[in-house]
Amino acid sequence: MSDAPPPIRVLVCDDQALVRTGYVTIFSAQPDMEVVGEAENGHEAVQAAARLRPDVVVMDIRMPLLGGIQATRQLAGPDAEAPPKVLVVTTFNVDAYVYDALRAGASGFLLKDAPPAELVNGIRTVARGEALLAPAVTRHLIGHFAEHLRPADTSRPAREDVVRALTPRELEVLRQIAEGLSNAEIAAELFITPETVKTYVSRILAKLGLRDRVQAVVLAYRVGLVSSTG
Repeated sequence: MSDAPPPIRVLVCDDQALVRTGYVTIFSAQPDMEVVGEAENGHEAVQAAARLRPDVVVMDIRMPLLGGIQATRQLAGPDAEAPPKVLVVTTFNVDAYVYDALRAGASGFLLKDAPPAELVNGIRTVARGEALLAPAVTRHLIGHFAEHLRPADTSRPAREDVVRALTPRELEVLRQIAEGLSNAEIAAELFITPETVKTYVSRILAKLGLRDRVQAVVLAYRVGLVSSTG
């Protein structure tokens, strides 16, 4: 009897059949992944996700009928129930697209010219609940847009609420998450195990009512725990 975890269920959404075929080929070759479906536009992605319950949706941005940002909002926005992780993959390296994708609920953002190994690692990263943004992107982009992300959500705590809710070590971990560090990198910085970091991250998300690390990063910038220029 195998103790291996179940494979990551992946839904591929892109309007180009050749791109979808390439993704399916790459992802299906991974022992820890299963491609459960394909969609050629946002409408199909939303319908397929409701039916297939994927863990991760690989989402293009520019598509007919319903674009990737709108589809992401329906799948993983604040009103979504049991949302999948959405990894946006696009040819367009535009700040506004990344901002809109994160605001819509995406957990990560990659360019289509990324190597296959980076795409595969991206799926694993967001499936673990980690934000997929390089530190430089995190600091420049989220720091720049943090005040405007999810502006209608007034339930997010202020700085004093965050400081009051978290222990000093949890605050330290939150700051390092916001700097773009992975669990392993945080563990090395704090001389603790990655499993302990994972426990801290879970506690931080639970205490602050956050869904994932992307929201934690945004909150840290919004309340001034870190600075985009620091």
